[in-house]
Amino acid sequence: MKLDLLKNQWLEIVFEGRNKIYGAYELRKTNGKTTLRSLIIGGVIFIFLVSIPVLANLIPDGNDDAVLDQKITTVKLPPKEKPKENLPPPPPPPPKVDQVKFVKPVVAKAEEVTEEPPKVEEIKDKKIGDKTIEGDPNAELTVEPVGNGPSQVVEEDNNIYNTAGIEVKPDFPGGLEKFYKFVGKNFQVPEEEGLKGKVFVTFVVEKDGSLTDIKVIRDIGYGTGKEAMRVLKSCPKWNPGEQNGKKVRVLYSLPITIQSAE
Repeated sequence: MKLDLLKNQWLEIVFEGRNKIYGAYELRKTNGKTTLRSLIIGGVIFIFLVSIPVLANLIPDGNDDAVLDQKITTVKLPPKEKPKENLPPPPPPPPKVDQVKFVKPVVAKAEEVTEEPPKVEEIKDKKIGDKTIEGDPNAELTVEPVGNGPSQVVEEDNNIYNTAGIEVKPDFPGGLEKFYKFVGKNFQVPEEEGLKGKVFVTFVVEKDGSLTDIKVIRDIGYGTGKEAMRVLKSCPKWNPGEQNGKKVRVLYSLPITIQSAE
């Protein structure tokens, strides 16, 4: 017996002696109908989707008569003119008073005279200039702003001068005698028996009289150099030095004598 796979004869053979109530038997039994039904439904949906653009074109458009043709016209703009360079300044407005050209008198022969100087009556109540200009009595009177003239920058002299070549040497108010009294009063001598010697210091007397750049060139030990720097830092302002009538910075050096009490 030859089986036809398109019919349900093979299904009976496969499920012979088995439970046909089971869902697999019913699914296989109705498989042909289900497949055919699916193909028909899918074909109808596909045809409907494909025919949508055609149906849309068949629908009449009520705005066809209202559509107007629009013509786009290209307009070329003229090229932008560049500002002209190196143009002469505009002529000044006419003066309020008539101006008469002044001709400088020269000694010459009569036939060589090309232009006669103006007469006194012609220049009365008029300005004198290099050319003749008719004035405008209604013109506005303008005054050029006054300039400050060329400014000259004076460089500040911050050089440090030596006392040897300075015109006016810096000095402590009251003289060096008062300066040494100030140092002796404020200098704390180390408690070292037989301590004696000189501490050499240098400093710069600034333009305002203050002391800067204090240095100890030589000391006698036991903290005498540091003590000398401390005293100089607390020193009152000096009278500054001068060169060419101006206050300048001056390098000053001096010794400080140290002697412990016996």
